[in-house]
Amino acid sequence: MRHDLRKTLLTMAGMAWGIATVVLLLAYGDGFGVAIENIFKAFGANAVGIFPGRTSQQAGGTKAGAQVRFTNDDIELLRNVLPLARHVCRESDKTSTVQYGSRSFSLPVFGADACIEDIWNLEMDSGRFLDDQDNLSHGFAVVIGSEAKDKLFSGISPLGESIRIDGISFQVVGVIHPRMQEGDNNQNRTLYIPYNTMNVLQDNHYLGGIWLDSEGLDHARLTGIIRGALAIAHNFKPDDERAVFVFDAKKQLAQFGIITLGLKILLAFIGTITLGIGGVGLMNIMLVSVTQRTREIGVEKALGARKRDILFQFLAEAMVITAVGGILGILLSYAVSFSVGTLTLYSALASHAEAGDIHLLVAPNVVIISTVILALVGIVSGMFPALRARNLVPLEALRYE
Repeated sequence: MRHDLRKTLLTMAGMAWGIATVVLLLAYGDGFGVAIENIFKAFGANAVGIFPGRTSQQAGGTKAGAQVRFTNDDIELLRNVLPLARHVCRESDKTSTVQYGSRSFSLPVFGADACIEDIWNLEMDSGRFLDDQDNLSHGFAVVIGSEAKDKLFSGISPLGESIRIDGISFQVVGVIHPRMQEGDNNQNRTLYIPYNTMNVLQDNHYLGGIWLDSEGLDHARLTGIIRGALAIAHNFKPDDERAVFVFDAKKQLAQFGIITLGLKILLAFIGTITLGIGGVGLMNIMLVSVTQRTREIGVEKALGARKRDILFQFLAEAMVITAVGGILGILLSYAVSFSVGTLTLYSALASHAEAGDIHLLVAPNVVIISTVILALVGIVSGMFPALRARNLVPLEALRYE
């Protein structure tokens, strides 16, 4: 290897480039998967939303087109049939005129139980969120989104201040940390008030929807239990999807997980092909080396070298080139990942969405997978030249010019 150092270094460079490509592609796949998870976590990865609709099938004596309406009885029903549900929340929303001083804006107002904070993974920027006492006392407390704060207060601390919602005074008790917000989504402009207090703004006897989070239940079974229980209570067929719409964030995340897995496999395949090109280069160099050292092999065999000694000699040389190239390639991939850092993904579509971008972090599992691929390519590339050297006839090798 020292005798033909330039050829050895070029071969190592080819292997280094190949393994760096594999590592970076796998790191990109991992980063994409983490970005998707972060996007769902920002909105509540375990959230399940249940919304009423109209029946599209005739059930018993009820004609199709009947309006389904949820009440507080449905909350108790779901708590009984879903013992693994950690929280079950009511919600009702409307767009209201919100005033502070001379400023007036039309903003969405969301009436909800206190547990919506956990279901939607809401983080407080200052103050507190609504609690059960606010609901029980029909308190006039309000929690505002970050964009609503900027519109109404323009840099002034809103905590303790009073605002008017449709002419009714509410006291600001908290501000929510900016959330991922796409396009015209009103996520950061929303105001949250206790559900029981919502009746001063509109009739909240019928629920706008129900939100819950559940652990340990299969998605299909969870949806089936919800539909089955509500179908009996409201006299519609359980398979009538228009009667009740069920949104399961975890099910959506699982579907994206399949896409992410397919992307990782594709990237690993592309990286392996790239590394295979380096392996072909290694094989060619080793074949040339065997041809150039034919007389040397003949002398070794004449002096008593066994076939396995010759095989090990050339295979070891190939593996040394592969190992050194692999180490250099992994170091190169770390350098590239640190220099690139983050690749824009969701932040190109939404504000406050940096967590949804792809972070190129070379995780230990990526290095392990890449090393296994490198070892397989190195063995395959080095084995053929080593077998050719092993099978040379000593007499013909000594006579080779």
